[in-house]
Amino acid sequence: MSTTTPDPLATRPLGRTGLSTTALALGTSSLGGTTIPPAHDVPEEEALATVEEVLRRGITHLDTSNQYGDGESERRLGLGLRRAGGLPDGVLLATKVDPLPGSDDFSGARVRRSVQESLERLGRERFDLVHLHDPERISFEDATAPGGPVEALLALREEGLVGHLGVAGGPVDLLRRYVATGVFEVVLTHNRLTLVDSSAEPLVEDAAAAGVAVVNAAPYGGGMLVRGPDEVPTYCYRPAGEDVLARVREMQRVCEEAGVPLAAAALQHSLRDERVAATVVGMSAPGRVARTLELARHPVDDATWARLEELAAPGRAGVGL
Repeated sequence: MSTTTPDPLATRPLGRTGLSTTALALGTSSLGGTTIPPAHDVPEEEALATVEEVLRRGITHLDTSNQYGDGESERRLGLGLRRAGGLPDGVLLATKVDPLPGSDDFSGARVRRSVQESLERLGRERFDLVHLHDPERISFEDATAPGGPVEALLALREEGLVGHLGVAGGPVDLLRRYVATGVFEVVLTHNRLTLVDSSAEPLVEDAAAAGVAVVNAAPYGGGMLVRGPDEVPTYCYRPAGEDVLARVREMQRVCEEAGVPLAAAALQHSLRDERVAATVVGMSAPGRVARTLELARHPVDDATWARLEELAAPGRAGVGL
């Protein structure tokens, strides 16, 4: 890892896809409001202004999904892009395919319909990147069987509706199986490559060996690494163990002594990792965009990093498996 303060707007290659991305990417899971704790509504005008602010600031990677907000996040992102004059050249718009809402239908036919719905909401004719989303919702065998979602994605790529394929999810060992197929050029992991949980390390190593780009989402673990464990005693939306709470309290103390926001250290921990093409941060208010860029650029000295990385090391066992 580099010891310099990362540039969140630096351009990085997205593995072997030929695409590029800024180090910081917009996550849109809450752009249409969310029921995930802390649940909150997002006024439509605020969401559209957020999209415009992201583009104005020079972030070139927009990450969304068919199922975020039951489609509302994609709809608002599409409106925001149209209001901004369209998707700018060089900006990567990536979405994800999902089962039929309220069902376990993750068939190949459903994947085709998921892509079509996303194209309509976002006002696109094709996507440069589409992820298979949360594949833990289907067995690996069913996903890779004839007529399954992987076959459908390959067909969509062959037909030119999709440029490149990614897989995005949680369970590390399952994502490693998908990377090993050779089908996917990007893997998105969430909550497993943070100051508190580095259980994605084997996945990152596999991806590097295969030339697969790594996108890291949820560097704050659901809020604990922003507001601290006493205010948010959960990690990845589940109660955290006492050992984790104690480690994060000590990280918080180290950061306070150095005059560094805990959130800055959490964000930069991912941004500094040269194996990570992009770090996805959810933003649903224009002010949050500016604040995230400030956190990404906040100076953190080498001595503070050394202390934080020592505290982060126990997380290799993982708390978000």
